[in-house]
Amino acid sequence: MSAGILGTGYYVPERVLTNFDLEKMVQTNDAWIVERTGIHERRIAAEGEPVSVLAQRAAEMALADAGVDAADLDLIIMATLTSDRIIPSTACVLQDRLGAKHAAAFDLSAACSGFVYAASIAAQFIESGVYRHVLVIGGETLSKVVDWEDRNTCILFGDGAGAAVFGAVEEGYGIRAFDLGSDGSGGDALDIPSSGSLRPVTPETIEQRLNFVHMDGKAVFRFATKVMGRTVETSLERAGMQREDLDYLVPHQANIRIIQAAAKRLDMPMDKVIINIHRYGNMSAASIPVALAEAAHAQQFKKGDNIALAGFGAGLTWASCIMKWAKEENG
Repeated sequence: MSAGILGTGYYVPERVLTNFDLEKMVQTNDAWIVERTGIHERRIAAEGEPVSVLAQRAAEMALADAGVDAADLDLIIMATLTSDRIIPSTACVLQDRLGAKHAAAFDLSAACSGFVYAASIAAQFIESGVYRHVLVIGGETLSKVVDWEDRNTCILFGDGAGAAVFGAVEEGYGIRAFDLGSDGSGGDALDIPSSGSLRPVTPETIEQRLNFVHMDGKAVFRFATKVMGRTVETSLERAGMQREDLDYLVPHQANIRIIQAAAKRLDMPMDKVIINIHRYGNMSAASIPVALAEAAHAQQFKKGDNIALAGFGAGLTWASCIMKWAKEENG
């Protein structure tokens, strides 16, 4: 049985935070941000808008696009690093809100690689015949864990959610191959130092601003430029395909220079690379599914197109997959 995407959805908050807005908050400027990252603006969740709200709206759109009722879902996987609470999982919150009364549910933590990690799990449940419909969501409210006094990180991140319903598709279509990987030795390059049992949040850690994202930008950049193209090459090899067989690349939207480096390595023209970083910034686990869903609903993909998804993130992790698009049309 072949597993593929039956429908996609996405949601981003209404509030837009531009580079010019950031100029009033920290010592930075629009030209500097655009030149180094490609980001012009990002979306920011409202104070009472947790990641579960964003994820629910993306999920409802994906279910409608797939023509699948929530009651027919067998499993919900939520990829996020900004869950509503440590417990219960945000996936369980969604299971209840969506009315997916027959679905198992769990959260997955692989940061920006999370959606592709979760997609690999969904595909295997479907291919094995254990489940018929799996909802995969990548969602983040990074604005709630970003230090808005740190100009090196606050310019990068935004909020949003993307979702996909996975199910059985026509033989020869759907997911062809995956590549997942990690290098825990680089874990300190991107973390939230005070966020768990190692260093619980205390008045002291809050005073030291250790409850926010910390990043070694140069280390992450070096890692990303090496791994993004390489992981797609590995997935292509496992699928028995060549670079020239690819029709589209949907990369994690972290930095335009990293995306350009991956496209160059894969000999992909930039008009075949799905890019929305200029509007949303880095949405971590939401970046790939939002870009995928936007392109799908804009009718950029046609049935039979070979599409690569590729991401990297905290952990350090990386992930890619190759799929043959199975939908006739998207609405």
